[in-house]
Amino acid sequence: MTKPNESQLASAVMMIRPVRFESNPLTAASNRFQGKNDADPVEQQTAAADEFDALVAALRDVGVEVIVIDDTHEPHTPDSIFPNNWISMHADGRVVLYPMEAENRRTERRMDIVEHLGDAAGRQIAEVVDLSPHENSGHHLEGTGSMVLDRANRVAYACISTRTHLDPLGDFAQRMGYDVVAFEAVDSSGVPIYHTNVLMNIGEEIAVICADAIPRQDQREAVLARLHEDGHEIVLLSYAQLDAFAGNMLELRNKAGERVLAMSQQAYDSLDEEQRAILASKSRIISVAINSIESSAGGSVRCMLAEVHLPAEGNEGS
Repeated sequence: MTKPNESQLASAVMMIRPVRFESNPLTAASNRFQGKNDADPVEQQTAAADEFDALVAALRDVGVEVIVIDDTHEPHTPDSIFPNNWISMHADGRVVLYPMEAENRRTERRMDIVEHLGDAAGRQIAEVVDLSPHENSGHHLEGTGSMVLDRANRVAYACISTRTHLDPLGDFAQRMGYDVVAFEAVDSSGVPIYHTNVLMNIGEEIAVICADAIPRQDQREAVLARLHEDGHEIVLLSYAQLDAFAGNMLELRNKAGERVLAMSQQAYDSLDEEQRAILASKSRIISVAINSIESSAGGSVRCMLAEVHLPAEGNEGS
């Protein structure tokens, strides 16, 4: 299979505006970042909607295309604000659907959204690759939460957890033409980290990673070596910065062709001056306060953004 030429950076993202957002009890066991907000569900939804709109506005203000789709009241999908877990979109026109651990997250997969991307949003969809049947075997792979993709070099980085299993990971890699770098990762208490995109992000030139979260030296060295071999400058994060969602950032490209690095205000505030300077030398940084979303659902800015690498009608490539 010929590997397509794909940019690391998307110039458009899809975001799902929440309507019944709240901390999801079915994901709490594996996500130690969530459930830190004591507000009632109505208050959580109100705050999340405001934070969502602020992030949309900030992205659009710097020239990033944002395709906003409203969630539905039924079925109840409290985590729908994180679409990157159920869908990924690729420069060859393929859309991948993923197997989810929590049953109430599986209904986030909506073919009407895929059809909207092809019709109303004017993107070319060549094929839908459905990996969700792995759920029948109790195996999960939650999209670009479970995997951090180096699209340009065709490498999928993945820390193994209850939400990330080797069988669907290998299936993705074989179908999509990726190498896999799999490893174990734990938080500062030694508990497995639920999603890879909490601890690392790969931009066009820079990779941000909490290497301390990879306890096995051989695996840690292998991850860092592969990032280095593929030409990435590495910015190391501390555990405190990981806890502040500094690993959960995403580099994009705006309509003028400039790089934009999106993160939460909490993540930005956790970075030191040297780290900020390195990141700012490569991208325009935007940071938005999404404290309620982070504390309620245990995800941050990157989780809210599903990159649209699908070619536009009449064009080829991303």
